[in-house]
Amino acid sequence: MKIRRLHPWNLDYKEAVAVQEHLSRQIREKALPRSIDTIAGADASYHPRGRKVHGTVLVFTFPDLVLTDRASASDSTSFPYVTGLLSFREAPVLEKAFSKLRTRPDVIIFDGQGIAHPRGMGLASHMGLILDCPTIGCAKTRLVGAHPPPGQAKGSTAPLNYQGRIVGAVVRTRAGVKPVFVSPGHAITLTEAIGLVLECSRGYRLPEPVRQAHLAVNRYRLEADGSPDQVNR
Repeated sequence: MKIRRLHPWNLDYKEAVAVQEHLSRQIREKALPRSIDTIAGADASYHPRGRKVHGTVLVFTFPDLVLTDRASASDSTSFPYVTGLLSFREAPVLEKAFSKLRTRPDVIIFDGQGIAHPRGMGLASHMGLILDCPTIGCAKTRLVGAHPPPGQAKGSTAPLNYQGRIVGAVVRTRAGVKPVFVSPGHAITLTEAIGLVLECSRGYRLPEPVRQAHLAVNRYRLEADGSPDQVNR
Protein backbone atom coordinates (compact mmCIF):
# COMPACT_ATOMS: atom_id res chain seq x y z
CA MET A 1 0.00 0.00 0.00
CA LYS A 2 1.40 3.40 -0.96
CA ILE A 3 2.32 5.90 1.75
CA ARG A 4 2.17 9.67 1.21
CA ARG A 5 5.07 11.45 2.93
CA LEU A 6 3.31 14.59 4.09
CA HIS A 7 5.81 15.84 6.69
CA PRO A 8 8.70 14.67 8.91
CA TRP A 9 7.95 12.98 12.24
CA ASN A 10 10.81 14.41 14.30
CA LEU A 11 8.86 17.46 15.42
CA ASP A 12 8.37 19.25 18.72
CA TYR A 13 4.98 20.07 20.26
CA LYS A 14 4.45 23.40 18.50
CA GLU A 15 5.52 22.00 15.14
CA ALA A 16 3.20 18.99 15.53
CA VAL A 17 0.23 21.23 16.34
CA ALA A 18 1.02 23.39 13.30
CA VAL A 19 1.08 20.28 11.09
CA GLN A 20 -2.34 19.23 12.40
CA GLU A 21 -3.79 22.68 11.79
CA HIS A 22 -2.41 22.69 8.25
CA LEU A 23 -3.52 19.17 7.36
CA SER A 24 -6.99 19.57 8.87
CA ARG A 25 -7.89 21.82 5.94
CA GLN A 26 -7.39 18.84 3.62
CA ILE A 27 -9.86 16.55 5.42
CA ARG A 28 -13.00 15.83 3.41
CA GLU A 29 -16.27 14.40 4.64
CA LYS A 30 -17.85 12.89 1.57
CA ALA A 31 -19.82 9.82 0.61
CA LEU A 32 -17.95 6.67 -0.35
CA PRO A 33 -17.79 6.42 -4.14
CA ARG A 34 -19.07 2.82 -4.21
CA SER A 35 -20.01 -0.11 -2.04
CA ILE A 36 -17.11 -1.61 -0.16
CA ASP A 37 -15.65 -5.10 -0.44
CA THR A 38 -12.83 -4.89 2.12
CA ILE A 39 -12.42 -3.22 5.49
CA ALA A 40 -9.36 -3.02 7.74
CA GLY A 41 -8.68 -2.50 11.42
CA ALA A 42 -5.46 -1.03 12.83
CA ASP A 43 -4.04 -0.68 16.32
CA ALA A 44 -0.75 -0.04 18.13
CA SER A 45 0.77 -1.40 21.33
CA TYR A 46 3.65 -0.19 23.48
CA HIS A 47 6.40 -1.88 25.43
CA PRO A 48 5.66 -0.97 29.07
CA ARG A 49 9.23 0.11 29.68
CA GLY A 50 10.96 1.95 26.90
CA ARG A 51 10.21 3.57 23.57
CA LYS A 52 9.34 0.55 21.48
CA VAL A 53 5.95 0.59 19.72
CA HIS A 54 4.31 -2.03 17.52
CA GLY A 55 1.56 -1.70 14.92
CA THR A 56 -0.72 -4.21 13.23
CA VAL A 57 -3.28 -3.90 10.45
CA LEU A 58 -5.73 -6.63 9.43
CA VAL A 59 -7.79 -6.63 6.22
CA PHE A 60 -11.15 -8.41 6.03
CA THR A 61 -13.73 -9.05 3.37
CA PHE A 62 -16.96 -7.11 3.88
CA PRO A 63 -19.58 -7.81 5.11
CA ASP A 64 -18.64 -11.37 6.12
CA LEU A 65 -15.34 -10.28 7.77
CA VAL A 66 -13.03 -13.06 6.59
CA LEU A 67 -9.37 -12.20 7.21
CA THR A 68 -7.49 -11.88 3.91
CA ASP A 69 -4.32 -9.88 4.64
CA ARG A 70 -2.29 -8.73 7.62
CA ALA A 71 0.92 -6.89 8.40
CA SER A 72 2.83 -5.81 11.48
CA ALA A 73 5.84 -3.60 12.19
CA SER A 74 7.91 -2.31 15.08
CA ASP A 75 9.52 1.05 15.67
CA SER A 76 10.75 3.29 18.45
CA THR A 77 9.28 6.63 19.39
CA SER A 78 10.71 9.60 21.22
CA PHE A 79 7.53 11.68 20.95
CA PRO A 80 5.94 12.03 24.42
CA TYR A 81 2.36 11.13 25.22
CA VAL A 82 0.44 14.37 24.71
CA THR A 83 -3.35 14.50 24.55
CA GLY A 84 -4.40 15.29 20.99
CA LEU A 85 -1.06 14.28 19.44
CA LEU A 86 -1.41 10.49 19.48
CA SER A 87 -0.71 10.19 15.76
CA PHE A 88 2.85 11.44 16.26
CA ARG A 89 3.49 8.38 18.44
CA GLU A 90 1.56 5.78 16.46
CA ALA A 91 1.38 6.85 12.82
CA PRO A 92 5.05 6.14 11.99
CA VAL A 93 4.83 2.46 12.98
CA LEU A 94 1.40 2.11 11.38
CA GLU A 95 2.85 3.55 8.16
CA LYS A 96 5.39 0.71 8.20
CA ALA A 97 2.69 -1.89 8.73
CA PHE A 98 0.44 -0.52 5.98
CA SER A 99 3.34 -0.40 3.53
CA LYS A 100 3.62 -4.21 3.83
CA LEU A 101 0.00 -4.92 2.86
CA ARG A 102 -0.70 -6.69 -0.41
CA THR A 103 -4.31 -5.43 -0.39
CA ARG A 104 -5.50 -1.83 -0.35
CA PRO A 105 -8.62 -1.81 1.89
CA ASP A 106 -11.66 0.19 0.88
CA VAL A 107 -12.11 1.59 4.41
CA ILE A 108 -9.96 1.48 7.56
CA ILE A 109 -11.16 1.69 11.18
CA PHE A 110 -8.67 3.01 13.75
CA ASP A 111 -8.69 2.71 17.52
CA GLY A 112 -8.57 6.48 17.93
CA GLN A 113 -10.28 9.71 16.99
CA GLY A 114 -11.18 11.08 13.58
CA ILE A 115 -12.40 14.68 13.38
CA ALA A 116 -13.68 14.53 16.99
CA HIS A 117 -10.44 16.20 18.00
CA PRO A 118 -9.40 19.70 19.14
CA ARG A 119 -8.01 20.46 15.68
CA GLY A 120 -10.17 18.00 13.72
CA MET A 121 -7.10 15.84 13.18
CA GLY A 122 -7.13 12.64 15.20
CA LEU A 123 -5.20 9.49 14.32
CA ALA A 124 -7.84 8.28 11.82
CA SER A 125 -7.89 11.62 10.00
CA HIS A 126 -4.11 11.88 9.92
CA MET A 127 -3.75 8.33 8.59
CA GLY A 128 -6.55 8.91 6.08
CA LEU A 129 -4.48 11.64 4.45
CA ILE A 130 -1.25 9.65 4.66
CA LEU A 131 -2.87 6.59 3.04
CA ASP A 132 -5.25 8.55 0.78
CA CYS A 133 -8.01 6.21 1.93
CA PRO A 134 -11.42 6.51 3.66
CA THR A 135 -10.97 6.14 7.41
CA ILE A 136 -13.08 5.95 10.56
CA GLY A 137 -12.17 6.87 14.12
CA CYS A 138 -13.62 4.52 16.73
CA ALA A 139 -12.40 5.51 20.18
CA LYS A 140 -13.17 4.06 23.60
CA THR A 141 -13.14 7.47 25.30
CA ARG A 142 -14.30 10.99 24.45
CA LEU A 143 -11.66 13.58 23.63
CA VAL A 144 -13.83 16.63 22.87
CA GLY A 145 -17.46 17.66 22.81
CA ALA A 146 -20.66 16.99 24.68
CA HIS A 147 -23.51 14.59 24.05
CA PRO A 148 -26.77 13.31 25.48
CA PRO A 149 -26.75 9.68 26.64
CA PRO A 150 -27.56 7.16 23.89
CA GLY A 151 -30.19 4.50 24.46
CA GLN A 152 -29.19 1.16 25.98
CA ALA A 153 -30.09 -0.96 22.94
CA LYS A 154 -27.50 -1.95 20.34
CA GLY A 155 -27.54 0.58 17.53
CA SER A 156 -28.56 3.52 19.72
CA THR A 157 -26.67 6.70 18.94
CA ALA A 158 -26.35 10.26 20.20
CA PRO A 159 -24.71 13.21 18.44
CA LEU A 160 -21.33 14.44 19.66
CA ASN A 161 -21.24 18.24 19.49
CA TYR A 162 -18.09 20.36 19.60
CA GLN A 163 -17.87 24.10 19.03
CA GLY A 164 -21.34 24.26 17.51
CA ARG A 165 -20.80 21.37 15.11
CA ILE A 166 -21.62 17.66 15.11
CA VAL A 167 -18.22 15.98 14.86
CA GLY A 168 -19.18 12.41 15.66
CA ALA A 169 -21.58 10.12 17.44
CA VAL A 170 -21.75 8.11 20.63
CA VAL A 171 -22.66 4.61 19.44
CA ARG A 172 -23.92 1.65 21.45
CA THR A 173 -22.43 -1.39 19.75
CA ARG A 174 -23.71 -3.86 22.34
CA ALA A 175 -26.76 -3.59 24.60
CA GLY A 176 -25.91 -2.43 28.09
CA VAL A 177 -22.19 -1.97 27.33
CA LYS A 178 -20.31 1.34 27.30
CA PRO A 179 -20.61 3.06 23.92
CA VAL A 180 -17.79 3.96 21.55
CA PHE A 181 -17.08 7.36 20.03
CA VAL A 182 -17.29 7.28 16.25
CA SER A 183 -16.21 10.08 13.94
CA PRO A 184 -15.27 10.37 10.29
CA GLY A 185 -11.55 10.24 9.67
CA HIS A 186 -11.29 11.20 6.02
CA ALA A 187 -13.29 10.70 2.79
CA ILE A 188 -16.39 9.27 4.49
CA THR A 189 -19.57 10.65 6.06
CA LEU A 190 -20.59 10.31 9.68
CA THR A 191 -23.68 8.30 8.69
CA GLU A 192 -21.50 5.84 6.74
CA ALA A 193 -18.99 5.63 9.59
CA ILE A 194 -21.72 4.78 12.11
CA GLY A 195 -23.28 2.23 9.77
CA LEU A 196 -20.00 0.43 9.12
CA VAL A 197 -19.05 0.32 12.80
CA LEU A 198 -22.42 -1.23 13.62
CA GLU A 199 -22.26 -3.70 10.73
CA CYS A 200 -18.84 -4.81 11.96
CA SER A 201 -19.94 -5.18 15.60
CA ARG A 202 -20.33 -8.87 16.37
CA GLY A 203 -21.21 -9.08 20.03
CA TYR A 204 -18.33 -7.06 21.47
CA ARG A 205 -17.89 -3.40 22.33
CA LEU A 206 -15.33 -2.78 19.59
CA PRO A 207 -16.11 -3.48 15.92
CA GLU A 208 -14.48 -6.71 14.83
CA PRO A 209 -11.69 -5.30 12.59
CA VAL A 210 -10.35 -3.14 15.43
CA ARG A 211 -10.96 -5.78 18.11
CA GLN A 212 -9.03 -8.36 16.10
CA ALA A 213 -6.25 -5.85 15.36
CA HIS A 214 -5.99 -5.09 19.08
CA LEU A 215 -5.60 -8.79 19.91
CA ALA A 216 -3.16 -9.33 17.05
CA VAL A 217 -0.86 -6.41 17.88
CA ASN A 218 -0.61 -7.50 21.50
CA ARG A 219 0.33 -11.02 20.41
CA TYR A 220 2.89 -9.53 18.03
CA ARG A 221 4.31 -7.35 20.82
CA LEU A 222 4.70 -10.37 23.10
CA GLU A 223 6.49 -12.27 20.36
CA ALA A 224 8.70 -9.29 19.52
CA ASP A 225 9.81 -8.20 22.98
CA GLY A 226 8.11 -10.40 25.55
CA SER A 227 6.55 -7.46 27.43
CA PRO A 228 3.63 -8.73 29.52
CA ASP A 229 1.52 -5.63 29.88
CA GLN A 230 0.36 -2.99 27.44
CA VAL A 231 0.94 0.60 28.46
CA ASN A 232 -2.33 2.47 28.80
CA ARG A 233 -2.82 5.43 26.50
